[in-house]
Amino acid sequence: MMKEVLKLENITKNFDTADGKLEILKDINLSVYSSQSVSIVGRSGSGKSTLLSIAALIDKPSSGSVYYKSRDCVSLKDSELSKLRASSMGFVFQNSLLLEDFSALENVMFPLLNIGTNKKEAEERAKDILSSLGLEKRFNHRPKALSGGEKQRTAIARALVTKPDVIFADEPTGALDEESANMIEELLLKTTVESGTALVLVTHNPEFASHCEAKYVLEHKGLYLL
Repeated sequence: MMKEVLKLENITKNFDTADGKLEILKDINLSVYSSQSVSIVGRSGSGKSTLLSIAALIDKPSSGSVYYKSRDCVSLKDSELSKLRASSMGFVFQNSLLLEDFSALENVMFPLLNIGTNKKEAEERAKDILSSLGLEKRFNHRPKALSGGEKQRTAIARALVTKPDVIFADEPTGALDEESANMIEELLLKTTVESGTALVLVTHNPEFASHCEAKYVLEHKGLYLL
């Protein structure tokens, strides 16, 4: 039986502007379960990335609750939120955001070292996951020596290496050619299911979105099941 990993309850987000309060999200509700893939589509500027940031505990809602494994996290201290993100969440963005001065292996090791894993174990786990994604010959390559698809595979390895409960992906194929995009799509959906990790995906790619188990559209400040 799948367990609820993440729950958004009555999420509203406002921004203060020179013209007054601007409401971006209103009364958003969403539940995400282990091994489940969830896609969110919507026009540019609809608030998709804002919603993802709130779900990932990077940003706070103006009102509402974010439950992570039944724990309301909105009122947690920044240090507690950082620790929770580092140990239990993975992130993949449109641009891989790899550290340019470090190898693929070192980039994947960093999340483990950050949560106190010893260097030997971190290296072994990083090598294992990079190899599983077809990057066994790229351990020592820096990002500038990797193709766009290889960079994103490295980013996926980095996201998965801590064995997170959920991965948040914001336009992970947006900067790739069609062939590389299809490969990254397949890898994300396959590896999250196999590892029991939930996937929350924001994308402009309707085909990618359609392959997720639960599909939503964000429009008129609300989130609606497709």
